[in-house]
Amino acid sequence: MPSPREMNLPRESGVCLFANRFGRRHDVRRFFAVISRLGDGVFWYVLMAALIVFDGWHGLAAAAHLAATGAIALLLYKGLKRWTRRPRPFASDVRIQAWVAPLDEFSFPSGHTLHAVAFTLVALAHYPALAPLLLPFTACVATSRVVLGLHYPSDVLAATAIGCGLAALAIWPVPGVSLLG
Repeated sequence: MPSPREMNLPRESGVCLFANRFGRRHDVRRFFAVISRLGDGVFWYVLMAALIVFDGWHGLAAAAHLAATGAIALLLYKGLKRWTRRPRPFASDVRIQAWVAPLDEFSFPSGHTLHAVAFTLVALAHYPALAPLLLPFTACVATSRVVLGLHYPSDVLAATAIGCGLAALAIWPVPGVSLLG
């Protein structure tokens, strides 16, 4: 009998195939490829540097908080990928095209999404005014992973939940930093 995860693969493959078809349009594929590339780390490194430049010591503290959260996220998602070893959608369904090269072999969870969610929440705890920039960017990163054929929706949803949990744990012990106000 197939596991619950395996039973969902046909339904998720259908969603992946639907989303992946948008990548046939050059402008859509290019947009999500750029977003994905920025989500590799470039966007977050630039953000951390900007926080330091524009807010001095407070920015440095926020950037250090982001860097520490990112390091934990990296260990967490790499461990989960090694443990679950879930194949990527394009490797499981020949109809799904990988529009960009994956950074590693396995699908679960989406490291891009996990980092984007965790970074966004930690950054917003320090600088709530960044929400109009960070929230749409994070949503685009998550969407890009499915459109580009690299992740199932459940990879992205699980990464979102893990990123939220990680951010909550990262924010909780830091005095004066909160998402609640």
